[in-house]
Amino acid sequence: MKIIWNNILDEGLIHLQLENGINLYYYPKKGFTKKYAIFSTSFGSNHTSFTEKPNGKIIKLPNGTAHFLEHKLFEDPDRNIFERFAKYGANVNAYTNFDQTSYLFSTSDNFYDSLSLLVEFVQNPYLTDENIEKEKGIIGQEIQMYRDNPRWRVYFNCLSAMYHNHPVKDDIAGTIDSIREIYKEDLLLAYNRFYHPSNMVLFVVGDLELDRIAEAVNKASRRFPADAGTPVKYYPEEPAVVRQNFIEDYMSTSKPLFYIGFKDTDPGKTGKASVKKDIVTNMLLDILLSESSEFYQDIYSQGLIDSSFGAYYSGKSDYGQSMIVGQSDDPKRVYQLVVELMSNKTSPLNEDAFLRAKKKEMGRFLMGLNSVEFIANNLTDLYFQGFYLMDYLDLLSETTFEDLLERFERHFSSGESVLSVIWPEGMVK
Repeated sequence: MKIIWNNILDEGLIHLQLENGINLYYYPKKGFTKKYAIFSTSFGSNHTSFTEKPNGKIIKLPNGTAHFLEHKLFEDPDRNIFERFAKYGANVNAYTNFDQTSYLFSTSDNFYDSLSLLVEFVQNPYLTDENIEKEKGIIGQEIQMYRDNPRWRVYFNCLSAMYHNHPVKDDIAGTIDSIREIYKEDLLLAYNRFYHPSNMVLFVVGDLELDRIAEAVNKASRRFPADAGTPVKYYPEEPAVVRQNFIEDYMSTSKPLFYIGFKDTDPGKTGKASVKKDIVTNMLLDILLSESSEFYQDIYSQGLIDSSFGAYYSGKSDYGQSMIVGQSDDPKRVYQLVVELMSNKTSPLNEDAFLRAKKKEMGRFLMGLNSVEFIANNLTDLYFQGFYLMDYLDLLSETTFEDLLERFERHFSSGESVLSVIWPEGMVK
């Protein structure tokens, strides 16, 4: 047993590696009624290629495999998984993003039974040729639903214009054509490589008993081959420049929607360095573009944007982008003004603004610790980056104004940006 504690928070994690190799982390929250568990694999939509050990051969999976497998793990030949959780009074869900797939539930009662069920169904896939073919129709409808969503389309259009080869440009669920190429053998290959305990983590948060948590997991978990190993993910070479600066489409929407993307030309950071880059970049965007900024107030007063305007940075070790989003009758003018702001070396960055943004982020983080969902989901995301949530406050505290200026220069000076617009159907520009 290992304890990872933060003395300032007086909170932390207890780590156990269980009998079948599952890495279990328990975050005690005394007095909390709600309990939460999330069981995750470092396998998302970006991980379509990996090298096979020991020969180093590159294996390619169809786009959408991770999301497809998430759907199929809820398949049970005897009884509906959702009904089984509902019997315990628990709400179960799952999601796939670019970097991970997670299965989760929350409940106030019958937690240990629900935890056993979570581990049981994730570790026992039921895959047949028949149920896989049936699922293709269901996921195909989901893909089309998102393709018909203007906000989804403007986002992925932006990524497709930004990236040449990196799979982050591809829809998480894949395409109608790519899911047709998913067969039982693909799903079993993906499951056996990426759902091995060495590539997964289980976080539990709430007022619980550690021994009973371990007992519930051990009771439900199955044995895996000890030598399966963690797959080495492969990404094609990605140029620093964007693929194209402008992309547009027409859809049924009342007002033009836009995404302005700045490509991160400084990838390769892992662990603490990766998390620090995330913190600093989001601080920059808050200072420059939030509702309290001079820039926001100026273009809002001109009627160029409305309250839907916002900005955020997202990324991992192999990709990253800052996104400025909203709706406007003149998105090209908004883009021009944003680019001018980001290229201005005398932009409104000063130490007072930095300290305000830093305090704001500290407050957001501390408030988040009152939510079991916030704790568990961020524990998972940071864990796969090689960082513990309890160290977040310390890292934030040691972040300096000089870090902010350096990141501003490094991220925005390249000018590698994209404007993606969805115009209303029939609009004359």
